[in-house]
Amino acid sequence: MPAGLDDAALEARLFSPPFTPKEALRPQPDWPRVHAELRRPGVTLMLLWQEYRAEQPEGYGYSRFCDLYADWRGGVSLTMRQTHLAGEKLFVDFAGQTLAVIDPATGEVRQAQVFVAVLGASSLTYAEVRWSQGLADWVGCHVNAFAFFGGAARQLVCDNLKAGVTAACRYEPGINRTYQEMAAHYGAAVMPTRIRKPRDKPRSRSACRWSNDGSWPACATAVPSGWGRPMPPFARCWSG
Repeated sequence: MPAGLDDAALEARLFSPPFTPKEALRPQPDWPRVHAELRRPGVTLMLLWQEYRAEQPEGYGYSRFCDLYADWRGGVSLTMRQTHLAGEKLFVDFAGQTLAVIDPATGEVRQAQVFVAVLGASSLTYAEVRWSQGLADWVGCHVNAFAFFGGAARQLVCDNLKAGVTAACRYEPGINRTYQEMAAHYGAAVMPTRIRKPRDKPRSRSACRWSNDGSWPACATAVPSGWGRPMPPFARCWSG
């Protein structure tokens, strides 16, 4: 070992710094703004990264951008990891944004609703397009989802939409009578989430986000040949 090598110089040779000088000089994203923007419907990390790179061409790549955001978010608030048992919970919801459906005969464009149902344990996802969020469509989507999964979960975790919940309450929510009877027929309990508590339904929120940004993996699409016909299921896929 050279005689003039002190402890600081030795440590610099043995251990690499946590980031390279080039990375340290890269423009840092505005993480509080990124975090706030992700709360808006249809906004994804991919979209925010594209805006960041448009402003900063020498900025981080997408994977590094996601890693840095995860590190930053880890220091913002503590969350408890949810463990879901097989067959215990089915998360159901309508996506926040509608889907434009074009009639091939007339070219007319009509907005349709996207229903998603996600099993808590496996994240197996079922999606179906309906013309409305009415009670008949809401219940019909559940029946089709149960048929697709081959059974019903013990708990149906839903949002406080009017077709399912008549009175939002943390302790004694009011459940639509038809929806309650449908759940009882399949031996399931309806468990509405708390108001403005998105972490109560992480699975369905993830599926809705995939639907909103058009990133459904390996899904098949179908378009009806007339507005008078029922809308067929348009997506049945695995999601991670």
